[in-house]
Amino acid sequence: MKTKFMEAMNFRHACKAFDETKKISDEDINFIMEVARKSPSSFGMEGWKFLVVTNDELKKKLRPFCWDQVQITSCSHLIVVLSAIESVKVESGIPRKRFERRELGKEKTDFYMNLYANHLKDILSNDKNIYSWTARQTYIAVGNMMTAAACIGIDSCPIEGLEKENVEKVLGLDTTKYQLSMLLPLGYRINPQSTQQREPLADIIEFIK
Repeated sequence: MKTKFMEAMNFRHACKAFDETKKISDEDINFIMEVARKSPSSFGMEGWKFLVVTNDELKKKLRPFCWDQVQITSCSHLIVVLSAIESVKVESGIPRKRFERRELGKEKTDFYMNLYANHLKDILSNDKNIYSWTARQTYIAVGNMMTAAACIGIDSCPIEGLEKENVEKVLGLDTTKYQLSMLLPLGYRINPQSTQQREPLADIIEFIK
């Protein structure tokens, strides 16, 4: 198990160009998206949404606002990673529904709702703070998706180099509900993988006993 996991980590790299003739199967993309769905989130709020784009015309419209990066149009599937805004607010009623899934009873559900509202009082006070909070959580899901993809021989390239507001406009997003966190192109590499460059383990890990 450890060997296979490290093989996936060694396989994964920021793929700069995908083979446009190769497409990810429905089975494989569903596996990757299920990994995203299973990813952890703060308070179990799942403050995200994922748009799976295969429409070539839409990819072309997005590319100019993504620093003209070829990955946007050459990938098989472009995952648009969105950060939730409205659904994590107490007044939306969604947080309570999330807690109620646990069937804790009214008393415990009320306890967790109060904990949620009080702990996140400053974060939930405005959309900018909410976006910062939920966007950070999307990276947990994206990390899992990239590793899951690598496990089955699929390449990825997380992209933050973009014009957020323009991409949101092209996608027609209601930014009171969701805002763009990042893009994740998926596909199959067309060029050999570059050598991974990492700092020595001893330079970045410190054990405190």
